[in-house]
Amino acid sequence: MEQKEVRGMPEYAFEVLPNGKEYTPYIPADQVIPEVTARAIILGMIMAVVFSAAAAFLGLKIGQVFEAAIPIAIIAVGVGPLFGRRSTILENVIIQSIGAASGLIVAGAIFTLPALFILKLDRHLGSYGMALLKISITSFLGASLGILFLIPFRRYFVKEMHGQFPFPEATATTQILVAGEKGGAQARVLMISILIGGLYDFCVHTFGIWSEVFTTRIVGIGQILYEKYKIVLKFNSLSAIMGLGYIIGLRYTMIIAAGSLLSWIILIPLASNFGGSLPSVFIAKETAISAMNADDIFFNYVRFIGIGAIAMAGIIGIIRSYKIVYQAFGMGFRQIFSKGGAKTDKTPRTDRDLSMKNVMLLLAITTILILLFFRFFILQDRNSSLKISLIATVTVFVISFLFTSVAARAIAIVGTNPVSGMTMMTLIISSLVLVAAGLSGEFGMISGLLIGGVVCTALSMAGGFITDLKIGYWLGSTPVKQQAFKYLGVALSAVSVALVIFLLNKTYGFDPNMPGSLTAPQANAMAALIQPLMNPGAQNPWWLYGFGAILALIMTVLKIPALAFALGMYIPIQLNTPLAIGGLIAFLINRSSKDKALVEKRNEKGILIASGFIAGGALIGVVSSLLKLIKFEDIVRLNWADRDNLGQPLALAMFVLICVYLYFESRRVKE
Repeated sequence: MEQKEVRGMPEYAFEVLPNGKEYTPYIPADQVIPEVTARAIILGMIMAVVFSAAAAFLGLKIGQVFEAAIPIAIIAVGVGPLFGRRSTILENVIIQSIGAASGLIVAGAIFTLPALFILKLDRHLGSYGMALLKISITSFLGASLGILFLIPFRRYFVKEMHGQFPFPEATATTQILVAGEKGGAQARVLMISILIGGLYDFCVHTFGIWSEVFTTRIVGIGQILYEKYKIVLKFNSLSAIMGLGYIIGLRYTMIIAAGSLLSWIILIPLASNFGGSLPSVFIAKETAISAMNADDIFFNYVRFIGIGAIAMAGIIGIIRSYKIVYQAFGMGFRQIFSKGGAKTDKTPRTDRDLSMKNVMLLLAITTILILLFFRFFILQDRNSSLKISLIATVTVFVISFLFTSVAARAIAIVGTNPVSGMTMMTLIISSLVLVAAGLSGEFGMISGLLIGGVVCTALSMAGGFITDLKIGYWLGSTPVKQQAFKYLGVALSAVSVALVIFLLNKTYGFDPNMPGSLTAPQANAMAALIQPLMNPGAQNPWWLYGFGAILALIMTVLKIPALAFALGMYIPIQLNTPLAIGGLIAFLINRSSKDKALVEKRNEKGILIASGFIAGGALIGVVSSLLKLIKFEDIVRLNWADRDNLGQPLALAMFVLICVYLYFESRRVKE
């Protein structure tokens, strides 16, 4: 069958399919082109090493973790013409999929593992080589669980729910790969929007021409509302976040914004004005609520309501998808115990996963390795080490399984994985379980942090890998190849991240009380969390988690997506409000004409422009971080952003301008 020339994405790529209609990917199932080649594997491995080292270094040095998927996709497209045969789009998918393991491993590792050094627990890890091996194994085992737990959910998220979830990051990456493949008008639109979005965000990050965040406090009534009631609204002015909102669409962005408004307009003012002198139940300092500002109340109270809501939304999701889990693992058991083995697979190339038999066998092997890791590498000759190792392994397995679909659904909806919140929940649960089992003190903290490290990496990998698989679904990759070769990126990234963590600890250290040390903000938060937990009788905000769980149940009864609402409560409001603006622009574009074909063309161009904003923001985030690292920012920064009477009004004006550009440029499509 001859593939007809397609300009842009295939029909119904971003829409719900009509009844009886099958989605035909960019490269159809019956068309075979180079996919897994030596070129793709080598480039992917190089990207995994380079970006894992860079992301870990920048994340620990300046507290900013960048997503690697989009920059890697751009590089893959850019280097393709350098070869005698131009890289195919499916080779670029493999490059991106292997390389993107870097950012996922980094997010899992640096959120938890540097806490071992902050708490001076690394001396229990053995010699330098042995400690390096243990850190690498922690990341590798966690990533393996994330991949294996996600595979049974692949068809549900990427195929059965096609058009139901926006997949913002996957959409942006796919548009980059398609534009690079086809060139022409699409490539020009994408490149212009990358330049505009990149320059716009560069003016914020490096030059400081206008503020990144503007608030309602810049006007008189806004300041009065804040001083009296702690009521404040915030907007992030970056083009990349608004572009995400366009791709997500109006429905989900409004639900997310509603969650934020509940937190910031209702819960924070209520806590501030009626919380009395109740001290924080989480932070060590005994600060009364009435003495806290809005941000302190959010981070020390309201955010934990969001964590409880996310956890309950995850449990609800597992209950609702039990049929998927039952069918997948039931198939695995049948394949394992069938006498004749698996029959010849006639499934189309584009819908072929690693067999459930192999998934279950690999899960069993990974679980045994986790048990051996805790028993012989961590607890060794400790009392009841086998019992505690079993408890640690079960904790890792259960929490990773329960939260895998949460991570995947969060990425599918909003492109943001609440992995830090779920890791905090993991640390709390695992610490309580370990203390009840008789393990506390330093070895209790080591075990808790390593459990958190495995789970955090598993959830980070699950959330990110669903992006790779959705890209593959749209473009026509073979899922089993993505799943198998993802392990290459995982192995290399795990070693690279461990090396960077050890190097930076030796060079700078992570203790915030020491001058010249690295910030490592997430790891310091985890260290502060686990210390009191390993002391019996420590306070924990269970009533906040319970309130959040009740809210998630109420949202479910009202048929409102509970996870989207919970994400809005958990993620700071300044990141959610521009999403809603982007979603509103998408709504207006989709109502800009009665001609359905014209509207589809306009919306496709809008998605392309929004993808360019996201890509430009991702690239400039890396560049700006590097410039900050070498102190270049100190030389060129104008600091207009620091002047409230200039930086914030200018941010509002520029944000309106970039929104107007997106709307009118999308409407310029001719009939």
